Formats: sequence, structure tokens, C-alpha cells
Amino acid sequence: MERWKELQLIQLSRTNDIQIAYRIALNFAKNIGYKFCGFSTIYATTDDQLKTFRFNNYPKGWNAQYEKNKLYSVDPVVAHCNQSMLPILWSEDLYNNIPSMWDSLETQGFQHGWSQAFHDEESGLRSILSLARSHRSISALELYEHLGFSVFIGRHLHKLVAPTLPMRPVKPPGPHLSPREIDVLKLAADGKTAYESARILNLSARTVNFHVQESIRKLGVNNKVSAVIAAAKAGHLDSKAMS
Repeated sequence: MERWKELQLIQLSRTNDIQIAYRIALNFAKNIGYKFCGFSTIYATTDDQLKTFRFNNYPKGWNAQYEKNKLYSVDPVVAHCNQSMLPILWSEDLYNNIPSMWDSLETQGFQHGWSQAFHDEESGLRSILSLARSHRSISALELYEHLGFSVFIGRHLHKLVAPTLPMRPVKPPGPHLSPREIDVLKLAADGKTAYESARILNLSARTVNFHVQESIRKLGVNNKVSAVIAAAKAGHLDSKAMS
């Protein structure tokens, strides 16, 4: 690795301020041939609205158009990065379903670019680092050559911004059902009556009904049918739960 690259990456790794870190990343991007550098993180607000934290030096006209027309909702790069951490090259074919967006990229002068996603399963956050320029297309070889740098930079920027954003709420664990309660609800789901379930499980019908009532109480529902539905949604009735 060239000495200047190593020094800038070390400087970046020692920076805990997101704004300073972004400026270092932008300078690094320019030094390897990219005029533009964008970093964004998608997060959910407390009312489940999706918001995006952004740092970029894109043309002002593009940023205004992107926000005004809510292009993030149809941007194929965003769609790809939300599903995959593989890098993606910007191309006219990629924007085939929304050619006006590609035309705008060309008009604004930064259609040659690529993006790399970072998925944080612990926090539920998704970040995207993009590098772009107005001249010369990007070859697969060039992308491969710079991929390691983008991963390092993107992960560090994500690490700095993640603590400042709302994280996906941790889903509370569902109520615990006993193996016998699960057995009874599974048979109820199969259409068995309390009498039939009692014969199969070698229990009394009264005991079967007791387990049904306990399941109803634990699941916070009002009847057996609702208990079966709630237990199924919680995964209690799948084959793994029954084993």
C-alpha cells in the first residue's frame, strides 16, 4: 500500500467525529480518482418512518431533486444495497426502469460511480458508501482494487454514526408455552376436539381444557382459536418447536 494511503486510513481510524471522518474519507476518495463521495444510513424513527442520515458532496441540484421527488424510494442502488453487501456499479442498464434518474445523473455530471453497503444486524441499520466521478467509466478491475478501502472507510463511518441514530427496537421474547400446551394447541390446530386430544395424549379432557386455558392466558387472547393463531405466529407450532 502506498504510504499516503496508509497514513490517511490511520488518521481516519483514529477519528471519532463523524464530520471530520467524512472529510478524511472525501479527501481519500479524491486522491484515488473520485470527485464525489456519499455516505448514508437508513434508520427507522419511533413511529416506524424511514429516515436517512446523509453526508455527501454531490451537486446541490441533484440533492434537491433527490429529496423533492423522494428518489430514494425508487433508486435501484438503494434497493440493491438494502438487500446485499456486494458492491454495485452504476450503469444505464441498472436504471432501465427509471431512465429519467440516469439522465439526471448524466446532466449533473457524476454518472460514473459505485456503491457498497454495510448491514448491521445488531442495530438494524443499513449504510451505503458511494464513490463517483464525472469522467471515465469504472472498470471491474478498478472496483476490485479499491474495494478494500471502501469497506474500511464505510465501516468506520457507520461505526461513528450508528450510536447517534435510533436503533431497531429489540423484539421482546414471546410467552413461554410448556411442551404439553404446545401439544394441545397443535392438535387443536389440526381440528381435534378436547376429547380427541385427550385420547391421543392419554390425558383427561379436563386436563386438555386446562392446558388450553393456560395457553389462552399466557398468549393474552380470548379463545382457543385465537390461541392457536397466536401460537402459530410466534413459531410455537412449527416442527422445530414440536421436537
